[in-house]
Amino acid sequence: MTKPKELLEDSEGIKKLLLANEAIARGVVEAGVRLVALYPGTPSSEIGNNLTFMAPHIPNFYFEFSTNEKVALEVAGAAAVAGVRSMMVCKGPGLNVAADPFFSLAYVGVRGGMVIVVADDPSMWSSQNENDSRYYALMGNMPMIEPADPAEAKSLLLEAYKLSEELELPVLFRTTTRVNHTRAPVEFGKIPKLSDKVEFDKEPYRFVPIPAVARKRHPWLLDQIAKAKEIAEESSLNFVEGSGELGIITSGVSFNYVREALESLELEAEILKLGITHPVPENMIKSFLTKHKRVVIVEELEPFLETHSRRIAQRDNIMVEILGKEQGYFSRTFEYSPRIVIEALAKIISRNTSINWDDIEEKEKSLPDLPPRPPLLCAGCPHRATYYAIRTATRGKAIYPSDIGCYTLSIAPPLETADILFDMGSSITTACGLSQVTDQDVVCTIGDSTFFASGLPGVVNAVYNHHPISIVVLDNRTTAMTGHQPHPGTGVTGMQEKVPPSDISEVCTGLGVKYVKVIDPLESVVDLVKEIREMVSWTKENRAPAVLVSKAPCALLTASERRRTGEYPPIYFVDSDVCNSCKRCLNRLSCPAMYLDPETDKAVIDETLCNLCGTCVSVCPQGAIKQEEE
Repeated sequence: MTKPKELLEDSEGIKKLLLANEAIARGVVEAGVRLVALYPGTPSSEIGNNLTFMAPHIPNFYFEFSTNEKVALEVAGAAAVAGVRSMMVCKGPGLNVAADPFFSLAYVGVRGGMVIVVADDPSMWSSQNENDSRYYALMGNMPMIEPADPAEAKSLLLEAYKLSEELELPVLFRTTTRVNHTRAPVEFGKIPKLSDKVEFDKEPYRFVPIPAVARKRHPWLLDQIAKAKEIAEESSLNFVEGSGELGIITSGVSFNYVREALESLELEAEILKLGITHPVPENMIKSFLTKHKRVVIVEELEPFLETHSRRIAQRDNIMVEILGKEQGYFSRTFEYSPRIVIEALAKIISRNTSINWDDIEEKEKSLPDLPPRPPLLCAGCPHRATYYAIRTATRGKAIYPSDIGCYTLSIAPPLETADILFDMGSSITTACGLSQVTDQDVVCTIGDSTFFASGLPGVVNAVYNHHPISIVVLDNRTTAMTGHQPHPGTGVTGMQEKVPPSDISEVCTGLGVKYVKVIDPLESVVDLVKEIREMVSWTKENRAPAVLVSKAPCALLTASERRRTGEYPPIYFVDSDVCNSCKRCLNRLSCPAMYLDPETDKAVIDETLCNLCGTCVSVCPQGAIKQEEE
């Protein structure tokens, strides 16, 4: 893994092996970007993870982890309006959160270059949906650029800033998981110096889109996207390579799959590779369609380029067979692979591939099966103790709205405390709705970072409308699932400055919640069960929301701190003489550090996996789990 400081090397011409996300972080420096704001989300996480450590070493540069994507877009947008280059970063679903300012920003435009990096996630490796952000570019009339690899991630980013300033519009910079997490050689360029002073020139009748202003700005926006079409026609980011009767139009990572497929099939074809995917270069596509009798469109997710190509062919009466998703050659779901593209092209040209997939599959079957490894909460995770207590306290009969984060993994047995989830922050608001249409107890859970990102309006709504819901805030002191980024409750900023942390219990009290308590879930599960029962009873009796903050550090943070200090508590073990094989620890808590000894039929703790949280001690009814003496 490239270290953040290495990305600051002022050595023009050197090459380093970088992830595309690291290449984007380097591109920020080379582009002379002055401000970057983001809310972390995989597959874009490494961009912020690197910039937060780079930022203190870049004069006149500012970086922040914003409270959510809407805030991040507004922060970055304001900087661009002031006349400096800025960037906002999010994952695909994060752009949904930022949609409100996104459309307004297109109307008013920017003075300095602005790039919105949006990382889509085909196959939903870490997301709740397969957003295809190209349609945001279409709806918002914003230009969009798509890199195909780490080298393009940097070089095209520099072009995106030039395009943004030429059009006075933000530019969407769309990546996908397979691009973000691919590593390749990237050549370093010059690092410019940032100016010391910036002054904001007032122009309210442009940047305050009251109806009278917006009516004038919409035609302006349409004119700018028309100019963008002209630029796309001449841009070197859109190019043709190869030759052959068959034509292929593609973009992004699919371009790499097409190249590999043609080589594997020993097939000649002419490829139109689009780096600017909105607005599409219509004349270029028209010319390409005219040259070929058959054109294949290879693109992940929605038929975006395919629809444009069919529209252009119909409009200009071009007799060409366009092949893609509509005929079933390619899927509208999940990410592609070289094999998927090879098999689709082979089917289109009615040729058997020289690759014997059966042999490959047979060889794979001959390998020993890997043990199943479903995603689960880490050993020692404080969330496990909290969910065990919630289910025990409510006997599994309550409704459990969940949220976006590690704790969504509580959906699996035996915890089974995730019943409904829409998006970030929805646990509290869905709890509000459920409480009004059912007499069941409703206990919702939300993480600390998510609480600050989008949970606050739900708390206000619950207080205002007297929703009888129990809210458990799982405060593990970090944004855990996306890589341990800071948030307002951690006391550290994106610039690595220490600040007073926002206290969740005080925030809830300030919002009007009458019942607010804080408890350490790792102190005693028995006490935690009592606290949850008390909270649920109070909620039912008072017909009002209650909050319990379950506060303990992420197990990975605790383990890291122990390694740093060398201070470890005594290990835990199961006293086989006391254990009666009730299996409560295995069947109810299900910590991955515990397993069943087939010879004795008793629980055993794996010392190499145990994070020394001690939760299992409270769970064991026999008192068989003990801690060794110093």
